[in-house]
Amino acid sequence: MKSWLKGNGKARIRKLTFTGLLVASGLLLSGVSFPMGPTRCYPFQHTVNVLAGAALGPWWAAGAAFVTSLVRNMTGTGTLFAFPGSIPGAIAAGLAFRYFGKPWAALAEPLGTGFAGAAISAWILGPAVGKAAGMSVLMGAFLASSVPGALLGMGLVHALGRTSLSPFFAGEK
Repeated sequence: MKSWLKGNGKARIRKLTFTGLLVASGLLLSGVSFPMGPTRCYPFQHTVNVLAGAALGPWWAAGAAFVTSLVRNMTGTGTLFAFPGSIPGAIAAGLAFRYFGKPWAALAEPLGTGFAGAAISAWILGPAVGKAAGMSVLMGAFLASSVPGALLGMGLVHALGRTSLSPFFAGEK
C-alpha cells in the first residue's frame, strides 16, 4: 500500500513544513478581503494556491486550501464558500504546473476556482446554506478574486524559482 505522503522522510517533513507555512501565510493575509454577493473574496488565497500547486502538487495544494478554509471558518473570517472557492483552483494549479509548467499553474487556478468552484457553490453549497446566487454572480466574484491573486502567485513562483527554494519550483514537464 502506497503512502499518501510520497517520498522519503526528509521530503515528507519538508512538504509538510512548507504546507504549514503556506497555510499560515493564507491566514495572515486573509485580512485583505472584500464582500461580493454572498461570498467574501480573498485574493491572497489564490496566490497561496498557485504557490502550493507549483511547489507541492495538486493534492498537497488542495490540503493547504482545505486547512486554510477550515481555520478561516472556525475563526469567523471566512464563509462556507471558501471551500469550493479555493480547493478546485488549488487542484487545477497543481495539475497544470505538473503537466504544462510554470505559467499554466497561474492560468489554471482561476479556471478551477471560477468555473468548477462557482458551479459547486451555485448548485450545491448555495442552496444548502440558504444563500441563493446564480452561477454567473458567483463566477464573477470568484474570478474577481482569483485572477489578481493567481497573477501575483505566478510572479512569486517565477521569483522564488531563482532562490534557495528553486527545488520546489523546478517545474515538472
